[in-house]
Amino acid sequence: MKPLLLASLFASLISVSALDAQTAPTADAKPLYLDSTQPITARANDLLGRLTPEEKVTLIHADGTFVIAGIPRLGIPERWTDDGPNGVREELQRSGWNAAGHTNDFSTAFPSGIALAATWDPEIARAEGEALGEEARARGKDILLGPAINIQRIPLNGRTFEYYGEDPWLSGRIAVGFIQGEQSRGIASSVKHFVANNQETQRNSIDVEMDERTLREIYLPAFEAAIKEGGALTIMAAYNKIRGSYCAENDYLLNQVLKNDWGFQGLVMTDWGASHTTDGSARNGLDLEMGTRVGPNIDYNSYYLAQPFLDGVKAGTYPPALLDDKVRRNLYVMLASHMLDPDRPTGSINTTAHQTTERQVAEEAMVLLKNNNNSLPLDPAQIKSIAVIGDNAVHLQAPGGQSSGIKAFHETSPLDGIISRVGSRVNITFAQGYSSAGGRGGRRGRGATATPTVPTTDLVAQAVTAAKQADVAIVVVGLNKDFDTEGSDRRDMKLPFGQDDLIAQVAATNPRTIVVMVSGSPVEMGAWIDKVPAVLQAWYGGSEAGNALARILFGDVNPSGKLPCTFPKLLSDTPAAAFGPEAYPGVNGVENYKEGLLVGYRWFDTKKIEPLFPFGHGLSYTTFQYDNLKITPGDEAKGIWATAQFDVTNTGSRSGAEVSQLYIHQNNPALPRPEQELKGFYKITLQPGEKETVTVPLGFRAFAYYDPEKKGWLAEAGDFQILVGSSSRDIRVRDTFKLAQTSFYK
Repeated sequence: MKPLLLASLFASLISVSALDAQTAPTADAKPLYLDSTQPITARANDLLGRLTPEEKVTLIHADGTFVIAGIPRLGIPERWTDDGPNGVREELQRSGWNAAGHTNDFSTAFPSGIALAATWDPEIARAEGEALGEEARARGKDILLGPAINIQRIPLNGRTFEYYGEDPWLSGRIAVGFIQGEQSRGIASSVKHFVANNQETQRNSIDVEMDERTLREIYLPAFEAAIKEGGALTIMAAYNKIRGSYCAENDYLLNQVLKNDWGFQGLVMTDWGASHTTDGSARNGLDLEMGTRVGPNIDYNSYYLAQPFLDGVKAGTYPPALLDDKVRRNLYVMLASHMLDPDRPTGSINTTAHQTTERQVAEEAMVLLKNNNNSLPLDPAQIKSIAVIGDNAVHLQAPGGQSSGIKAFHETSPLDGIISRVGSRVNITFAQGYSSAGGRGGRRGRGATATPTVPTTDLVAQAVTAAKQADVAIVVVGLNKDFDTEGSDRRDMKLPFGQDDLIAQVAATNPRTIVVMVSGSPVEMGAWIDKVPAVLQAWYGGSEAGNALARILFGDVNPSGKLPCTFPKLLSDTPAAAFGPEAYPGVNGVENYKEGLLVGYRWFDTKKIEPLFPFGHGLSYTTFQYDNLKITPGDEAKGIWATAQFDVTNTGSRSGAEVSQLYIHQNNPALPRPEQELKGFYKITLQPGEKETVTVPLGFRAFAYYDPEKKGWLAEAGDFQILVGSSSRDIRVRDTFKLAQTSFYK
């Protein structure tokens, strides 16, 4: 595996905001809670004992849009949260949702979550987490709201671009790497949204019904990994309901599963305004209430976990131990993230190292979907002219999307990146091709309507003329943050603004038409996919998006991204569509996950439906050969039940990275299982002709399923097919492994 991108040369340190300063305690010269050599639990208990009931309540609810009050007399500073799945959001008013108007709240825009997942690289995820953590500290933040790891259940979900795709194993591996990196820099990660926030339509009220096995096997595992392996310090409860109870007041999810079954020691916080009652918030596992009730006249002491909760404690409605547990968890997070320690990292922002990491993530994320006749990479020495076509070639993507929007120091557009790479040697022209000025359905985000200044037919005609006069046409199309956004789902999977017709006409004019898709979720491509030789999925690539794209297009970097979600041919091929409105978007406020375990590729593979591009798909400029798969029993005492070993050889002429994917199929399960499930992967970089033996350990859960009657995980004795390949539909080697005995674990 390649080394982590941890370079910090020339990193400029930015002093932490005055909001992060601490007031020295007055009671003791060196109280136990300030001794960083002592165990965190002991320090938290010591500090807890010094608080009055009124001070305790102050620590478990907001005191502004993104801030929780401190206790100056004990040296407890205010805690500042901020949105941050792919960058630190600009400063908002202390009590309001408008921008604060600062000039020092820029940050690096990192690739969107689905792009990070497309790297299939936990090491680069850790590097991004470290860089993002450093930027959050430089901005004076304590809790960063991310990563977002809900499973992609439907391609229309407005937040698909933030999430890590459709598979719980892949999502968990990426989340663990990111969290470990971010929290190593003195930041507490808030993993969101727990759980089943899989659509934006009616997200504040939709009541999700799903069976226990689906919950345990599909929607909980990434969160479990984030806590048990990633060490996540905070979890954000989702807006929606599960089985009739809001997630922020859900005793089963928060108390039983999260805190009891998983042993979570950190704090559970609301999404903004996700709590609804004092009794539900107090009793059912919530530890920190944040809210949408903001403004100059808001009494934050009226929050559910503020004075109403304290009144209940004093009246005997709630035991004092219930308040103490919430406060102790908040103190634990503060101490674990070194908030009270003098050597807490101060952070740095927009350094050379951060820009390099950001660009490399964007490069690893790009997925080469199609490449007939080796149309890519392009050789500048063989090209005299390029027509760059499409509004997304110049549209900046870092802003927008609501909570994930970034006020970036800079963002290199695709056109800028191409010009920077080959503009001195190749004649480059630009044609807009289509206009996105009107946004979705004639509006721009939540703003006023806007009308394109040039008619669409004229824009297409100009693009066709440019393509006709060029050796190569690079058409940069897709979606934007009007479509991939928090707060609303897409209406369909179609490309907006007449882009299908634009691509078809350009391809008919110039056979060397390369399509670059900038989007955070799948789109239909049937109208033109057979008319173009190459398609590159570029996602939202962040500050260095254009430079990263140019390095892929011209072969400076070999593409190695793999799809973290299935790209369907049509929306009607997906399970949500197959089961009608009861499955999505819900009927009478209730949504039933009727597809059960068959999410994403599990549905397509089990039902034998051909996707446009399968889960795990991604081409390369070189070729790889798989050989000699061997499965051997593992050491169960060490948690390894079997080990898969196989050889991967670079049989092409370029250096490149390959993601080897391991799927498991159980031959005769007592309960139905999907056709195959991802249980391991490994990314490796090989030189031409180089061969390496890859080892993938398989634990108990790789063979087990959740038995709802036994309320635990069951791995049955019998035969399992071990399938290894380059995607879920490109299996290269396979073998059978016999599990000798049945095992069961809670």
